[in-house]
Amino acid sequence: MCGRYATTRSAADLSALFEAYDETGGRLAADYNVAPTDPVPIVRVCADSAGSLLSVARWGLLPHWAKDTRGAARMINARAETVATTRAYAHSFARRRCLVPADGWYEWVRRDGGKQAYFMTPRDGGVLAFAGLWSVWHGAGDPLLTCSVVTTAALGELAGVHDRMPLLLSRQRWSDWLHGADDPALLLAPPDEKSLSAIEIRPVGRAVGDVRNDGPELIARVAAEPLRALPEEPAASTLF
Repeated sequence: MCGRYATTRSAADLSALFEAYDETGGRLAADYNVAPTDPVPIVRVCADSAGSLLSVARWGLLPHWAKDTRGAARMINARAETVATTRAYAHSFARRRCLVPADGWYEWVRRDGGKQAYFMTPRDGGVLAFAGLWSVWHGAGDPLLTCSVVTTAALGELAGVHDRMPLLLSRQRWSDWLHGADDPALLLAPPDEKSLSAIEIRPVGRAVGDVRNDGPELIARVAAEPLRALPEEPAASTLF
């Protein structure tokens, strides 16, 4: 998975969908072209909260021991294969897991003459929940809430776009991810075939490649050649 996705639902919609108290304070805005270090919505639980919270976090997890924010853009994702043992992520995986709501994510496939962008999104127009982690960094100024997306090996037709994908959590898995099971193998199980078949691989225009562009036109379908079984080489970004 590369470093771009879309999250456009309002705080009110997300709060209702995830049954979470809205603490975003009007700071959440639709973003069709989320890039590393951008503010994004997350759903989390805290020791001092009675239920789930809808919060705004900076995309790019900063461990509490980080000296500054310079490494955040390299911490936008955590590999499922090592998230439980990697120093930067292990504490958050054990204690601070979250859901990252998204409309879909972008990838690029190399073709003759350039790259074709794709938007992976639910066929029914619903919201995805990426498995995520969160942390609070205490540097200069106010505490900074940060997050990362957990990724796993791409499966099915999605492997024709990129070799990685976000770990997608069905509604039935939300509670366990936020509150539950201590077994990493259960928490990090890949999505089932039904969840994968519900994802549309939609060709979109080149404008999404520029982080300065935003708006619903970025996720509009364009004409493109059918995907090959696998890309000839990985997409340009392998952050995920």
